[in-house]
Amino acid sequence: MRAAAIIVAAGRGARFGGPVGTRPKQYHWLGGRAIIDHAIEAFADHPAITDIVVVIHSDDTNEYARAVSASPKLRLPAIGGASRQASVARGLDAVAALWGPARDGDLVLIHDAARPFVSQDVISRVIAKLANHPAVVAAVPVVDTLKRASSDGVVTDTIDRSNLWRAQTPQGFAFDVIKATHARATNEGRSDFTDDAALAEWAGFPVAVSRGCERNTKITTAEDLAMAQTFVNTPSYATDMETRTATGFDIHKFTDGDHVWLGGVRIPHVARLDGHSDADVVLHALTDALLGCIGDGDIGQHFPPSDPQWKGAASILFLKDAHRRVSARGGKIINVDVTILAEAPKVGPHRAAMQAAIGAALGLTAGRIGIKATTMEGLGAIGRREGIAASATATVLMPSTDAG
Repeated sequence: MRAAAIIVAAGRGARFGGPVGTRPKQYHWLGGRAIIDHAIEAFADHPAITDIVVVIHSDDTNEYARAVSASPKLRLPAIGGASRQASVARGLDAVAALWGPARDGDLVLIHDAARPFVSQDVISRVIAKLANHPAVVAAVPVVDTLKRASSDGVVTDTIDRSNLWRAQTPQGFAFDVIKATHARATNEGRSDFTDDAALAEWAGFPVAVSRGCERNTKITTAEDLAMAQTFVNTPSYATDMETRTATGFDIHKFTDGDHVWLGGVRIPHVARLDGHSDADVVLHALTDALLGCIGDGDIGQHFPPSDPQWKGAASILFLKDAHRRVSARGGKIINVDVTILAEAPKVGPHRAAMQAAIGAALGLTAGRIGIKATTMEGLGAIGRREGIAASATATVLMPSTDAG
């Protein structure tokens, strides 16, 4: 089963205020990053989400490129349409092109870019409920007393709030259901839906409610943004997470061959490193550092050399698995740093390629990936050119309630 997230970010934010032509609200900064980047991160960090497509306005391509962080799940953005409904349809087209025709059982979650505080739990609850329903909307119960007033502002009656909910996003769907529903609405000339759950209701599909979160608010006005800024600056928000650091180390000896794998990059050399997998000491050390941050054993425990399925395996698979384990516990990798101990080959010419490979696996930009190298000045086994070693450090932001 695949699960895509479509993040709708093509709106102009007319209610946000400010002169025409100013930056749309989703690109305003919140806690040091763009609002849209917060929303993307929530889905990028969720282990069930396989693909993310952001739908943007045609005028925002440069703004978007500056605003978002790298993630291996993030696909090329789609260009939105004249309405939210049209933009979602284009996002669905992009996912369909990505996945091809075999989509039975696949899911899609549709989310507003202006909801930066969506939690992993909210996403998980929507996905879980889709196991038994074709459409699910995250929502919170109405707790305020509701009044109906006449046109002149006089209360006419009090509305029973029982069973009333305030809809949020994400809204989740069986992919083929919502794709066909959008196509039907277009064919019948219906373009007035501002909510995908309402479109599913119109098409006759039952829509289930999944518990949302009061924190999952939508930033609509400048006042909303000011409140959100206050929230992210509060000590309670900061103390929801804690910083963890751990180290890893690996060493492999040389054997006959013509290349080595270092940091996910194949480098020509007079010998290769001997190991059950591709013996990439950089990725092995990084994997152990990440596992150390969550107290989840080591690389040998999860990928034992006695298991034939890992013979000759690319070590980038091990690093991606460590990333998955960190994300599954609500963690976010902040930065990683590696020191390679080798007399040869030279690392400098390959540093950028290593950063790119590691960044794609961990969703990090090059500025968060340190790659350094040193010789052993001819001392010891490394100095005698008998092998290569690497040490690594990882820093991870984890929920303070996670006990491993």
